[in-house]
Amino acid sequence: MRNLVKSVTFAALLAFAVTAQAAELKVGYVQVDKILQDAPQTAESGKKLEREFSPRSQELDRMAKQIKDLETALDKDALTLSETERRNKERDAQNLKIEFQRKQRELREDINLRKNEELGTLQDRINKAVQTVSEAEGYDLVVYSGVAYASKKIDITDKVLKALGKK
Repeated sequence: MRNLVKSVTFAALLAFAVTAQAAELKVGYVQVDKILQDAPQTAESGKKLEREFSPRSQELDRMAKQIKDLETALDKDALTLSETERRNKERDAQNLKIEFQRKQRELREDINLRKNEELGTLQDRINKAVQTVSEAEGYDLVVYSGVAYASKKIDITDKVLKALGKK
């Protein structure tokens, strides 16, 4: 019985110590989706990618117009063309479509790769900003993934955005 009382007393003291220590714990929360949407680096990254891929996108626009023009001319002249000429123009149009689809797919893949690179760079900057704010303000724990609920009083998103240069 005496051991039971000691065990219960020890458990109560341990629970009290954990509760007291938890009361001193400073916790923060960051809304990553808001940061990704509002950070100035996100807009800069988008503009950078647009400049980088704009020439290829314009080339695809020109090719699409060329395909449309070829098909329109083929429809218009179908009755006046010989069978051989018609087949040659159809083959040219089909080859152009295949090249267009290949270039379109390559562009999409390249854009996705670059977006992922830019996102990785932005995530590194966000992590550094979160760490800077957390250390400067004495947070013991800051979370930003898998949180079902976080009170506004522990939300440090605006402070992180400020550290990223937004506000």
